[in-house]
Amino acid sequence: MAAGETQLYAKVSNKLKGRSTPLLLEPLLAMGFPVHTALKALAATGRKTAEEALVWLHDHGNDPSLDDPIPQEYALFLCPTGPLLEKLQEFWRESKRQCAKNRAHEVFPHVTLCDFFTCEDQRVECLYEALKKAGDRLLGSFPTAVPLALHSSISYLGFFVNGSPADIIREFAMTFATEASLLAGTSSSHFWIFSQVPGHGLNLSASLREPLHPSKMTLEQLARAIPLGHSCQWTAALYSRDMRFVHYQTLRALFQYKPQNVDELTLSPGDYIFVDPTQQDEASEGWVIGISQRTGCRGFLPENYTDRASESDTWVKHRMYTFSLATDLNSRKDSEASSRCSGEFLPQTARSLSSLQALQATVARKSVLVVRHGERVDQIFGKSWLQQCSTPDGKYYRPDLNFPCSLPRRSRGIKDFENDPPLSSCGIFQSRIAGDALLDSGIRISSVFASPALRCVQTAKLILEELKLEKKIKIRVEPGIFEWTKWEAGKTTPTLMSLEELKEANFNIDTDYRPAFPLSALMPAESYQEYVDRCTASVVQIVNTCPQDTGVILIVSHGSALDSCTRPLLGLPPRECGDFAQLVRKIPSLGMCFCEENKEEGKWELVNPPVKTLTHGANAAFNWRNWISGN
Repeated sequence: MAAGETQLYAKVSNKLKGRSTPLLLEPLLAMGFPVHTALKALAATGRKTAEEALVWLHDHGNDPSLDDPIPQEYALFLCPTGPLLEKLQEFWRESKRQCAKNRAHEVFPHVTLCDFFTCEDQRVECLYEALKKAGDRLLGSFPTAVPLALHSSISYLGFFVNGSPADIIREFAMTFATEASLLAGTSSSHFWIFSQVPGHGLNLSASLREPLHPSKMTLEQLARAIPLGHSCQWTAALYSRDMRFVHYQTLRALFQYKPQNVDELTLSPGDYIFVDPTQQDEASEGWVIGISQRTGCRGFLPENYTDRASESDTWVKHRMYTFSLATDLNSRKDSEASSRCSGEFLPQTARSLSSLQALQATVARKSVLVVRHGERVDQIFGKSWLQQCSTPDGKYYRPDLNFPCSLPRRSRGIKDFENDPPLSSCGIFQSRIAGDALLDSGIRISSVFASPALRCVQTAKLILEELKLEKKIKIRVEPGIFEWTKWEAGKTTPTLMSLEELKEANFNIDTDYRPAFPLSALMPAESYQEYVDRCTASVVQIVNTCPQDTGVILIVSHGSALDSCTRPLLGLPPRECGDFAQLVRKIPSLGMCFCEENKEEGKWELVNPPVKTLTHGANAAFNWRNWISGN
């Protein structure tokens, strides 16, 4: 950590001593995130848990504005709950259906207490304290019922708060503004306090123009039908928003979209996209340029994959203070009064402590994902597969669509592929499906090890391509996790591609990696115990090679590795040879085993893999001539 950041962290820690923010900061700083980005992530996620902030940081890894010192904007709203809220939401839906959407529909039912103001990320916790202090101060005098009166004019329709309750609510808003100014250092002139002007009651319409407009008359009829006698518990809620996108349109992704070009956005259902209507000149018809709230990245996206969303859908709720509506305020005991404080305050610290413990365990935990390679050509076309795809002069051609389009160049020619077969076309497809599923799962691969067999290196490369990591992570070729050589054809070890040949074939190989078991040490027809011993030594070195990695170690090998590379971690002895052989026969292409280190108990455990299994049926060869003659 740089000296400036260390001073900032110390300053924040001292300022907020005893509050939950340092507890949330510590695991993020321990993972190497700078103070200012960690604070930014906490503010952007409502300072709920360190896990949510960590996910935000990972999602925003390519956000060009990640280091920009842009604070969030905050606002305090008084929100109804219970039956009254349900009736207001019913009015929202019906008025939108009958009279079309207006700006009032952009926000949930509320009374604005303090309109949007900025607060530095390291001072947001002070806003929570200001809210609690203001609530506690006005708790005993808060009205048991908040009377609402419908107000209608040419351009406004909404409910106003009347009488002395309005004075108490205004006092609460002013107390919050004063406390926030003192604690958070926000100038009181930045606060727009609740007052009796249009826009500071329960706003029902914000786009009316003519007094006799049919929509206006319909809205009034619907509003007068709202029963105001329902009991209601009022909640003061603190929200934040990204100030950069206040005047943008908000879209919600309905479907998943995978970019076809580098300047396009990735979409997942539920993602929110900010679109500036004034900056769409570069977009083709049917496309828009937007910024993803989830990732902070900018790019093109198909507009028909989205729908319009409300402005407030992207706001983040931070804390709440709930006022009870019991009728006899004076007879309440102090303990009862204190319990009326919103559960967002007191349980938040406990929730953060448990989250911290879980996150620290995750940070310290290593994970190993062992994957079998995809379908190999000889698995489908038999031992004579090479003869089927070779011309008399030794050149490769594609006799079936399940043969790969081409083969990499080998120094000794095509014959060396006979006992080192490539993936079939379906094997390539399987590997890409698995990589795509791993991308969707959110798993973070930190290092990749592969058997030197071509099919394993190909599978590792294809998975990395789908994870968008093919240029960031190099494949470490480890001969120690090669197949049990007794199962390999011939009396000699198969001729495998050298690291130089793999690099020439565009595989991103780590040539600096020193394997646990050199290729030259592989013995043909080794015993089962010799095989188990080299796998054990190799997987131990693999795990120890990545002591600082907090992501997942990916091992791409053979079906046998799902057993021989996991049992040493689990502390289990080798299986009986016969049982081992029976088990391996049942492992499908892209079969996976996932191990996690449980440091608390000092052991490794098998857990559910991050993606589902891949199941499909056989597809026999078809000769149309046989079909004709059969008729």
